[in-house]
Amino acid sequence: MRYTKEIFDILSRGGFISQNSVSHQKTQLYDAIEDDYNEYLEYYKGIGFFLESGNSYYYFTRTENKVDLENKIQRMAEWIDRVDFLKVFNSTFGPGFTFRKSNIMEQFANDIELKEKSGGLYPEEKSLENKVESLVKDLEKQGFVEMENELDGTYKVTSAFHYIEEMIDCLTIYETEDEQ
Repeated sequence: MRYTKEIFDILSRGGFISQNSVSHQKTQLYDAIEDDYNEYLEYYKGIGFFLESGNSYYYFTRTENKVDLENKIQRMAEWIDRVDFLKVFNSTFGPGFTFRKSNIMEQFANDIELKEKSGGLYPEEKSLENKVESLVKDLEKQGFVEMENELDGTYKVTSAFHYIEEMIDCLTIYETEDEQ
């Protein structure tokens, strides 16, 4: 277990370590966790973090109080809108997909549904360019995308994107009829 600090530094801030990361360091950390998963699991459990594995990614969970849970639900609602927007942009948006901000901007000009979906994204941002900038920044901050090529601004969607897709898939919304 050579990388306990490096792993903690990434995962304790809500990040992910993905198998298909652009970063050599993160793929090295992924391999280390995979090789010694049970040892890392026990180590972090001792300090109150639960090492979880997803579909080619790792992350931390913790027991949360009710206030934190309510905040998490609000953030999840925002991510539902973001993922919906991205899937309208390109239905194959997911792990391994590559894109540039300019691709979103170009498609926006011709896609009425994408324009409608953008309305709920980042209401404090007035221009689409700022909305796209904020979206990509949040995706990158969460570890769902990484810069693959700085020269042309290409981003790659990491395996961690499965996390948000799986969370959304778990949601079941029951319709109720108003009884009068």
